[in-house]
Amino acid sequence: MSDKPSVLFVCVHNAGRSQMAAGWLRHLAGDAVEVRSAGSAPAETVNPAAVAAMREVGVDLTDQTPKLLEYATAESSDVIVTMGCGDACPVFPGKRYEDWKLDDPAGKGVEAVRPIRDEIRRRVETLLAELTHGR
Repeated sequence: MSDKPSVLFVCVHNAGRSQMAAGWLRHLAGDAVEVRSAGSAPAETVNPAAVAAMREVGVDLTDQTPKLLEYATAESSDVIVTMGCGDACPVFPGKRYEDWKLDDPAGKGVEAVRPIRDEIRRRVETLLAELTHGR
């Protein structure tokens, strides 16, 4: 791992869970971590309920766009966090993988997305502490 670790968050549509996780990590880590997110079958736009839920806690996702998961992006990431992307996620030897089982916010309102947002924050805080411990 380089001086600045890179984390890739992956879900199918790159519109909800992975976007919220990336938003949290950017917000909490600042420039200490390179943050990436992608999807195996990206949606057209970020889930509006995810955008609204994150806006409530001061994290702006309005400038984000779902991106297609590319081999090179995964290969050059230190940590890959999957959130239900199934077999579409590539596996590289020597990478740290985490699979976060989280409810899919697709089709849910802001009320239902808040607990998902809060659980993602807890997991991102733990990951960030592990990445920056001893730095």
